[in-house]
Amino acid sequence: MDAMRGMMANLKLTVNDDKTHLCQILRERFDFLGYTFGRCYNRETGRAYLGTRPSQTSIQRMVASITQETDRRRTVLEAEFVVGRLNRKLIGWANYFCLGPVSPAYRAINTHVTRRLRRWLCKKHKVSGTGWARYPNQYLYEKLGLINLPARTHDLPWAKA
Repeated sequence: MDAMRGMMANLKLTVNDDKTHLCQILRERFDFLGYTFGRCYNRETGRAYLGTRPSQTSIQRMVASITQETDRRRTVLEAEFVVGRLNRKLIGWANYFCLGPVSPAYRAINTHVTRRLRRWLCKKHKVSGTGWARYPNQYLYEKLGLINLPARTHDLPWAKA
């Protein structure tokens, strides 16, 4: 901690003692700038490595933002407008969180946005039910133009190697 304080003093930066703590990176995880840093495991080999993934807090904030955009008080808006706003949020979030194993986070966000959008469409058009039959994935992605986050992972640089 003293060495870190010395380096920060040389950079003319101050250390916030409330936010700063020491941890053993091989045993503990820590969150920084929306990412969780710590031990990850390779799906194919099972080997451990130090890596990053979107933090639970970041995922929960995105879920709350999607919920707010698809609130039933917004059913007076056009579907294309709502999908456009959701797409901007999803693309921005995915562009920031593109390091490490992001597929589980992308799937969680994608599941939530499709469920909420179907629910919003049912409320807008006064249709009962969950909307799975009336608004299938093909309708959401092809007709309305909703972004499919898991499909974006094939464009990530390390997926092409």
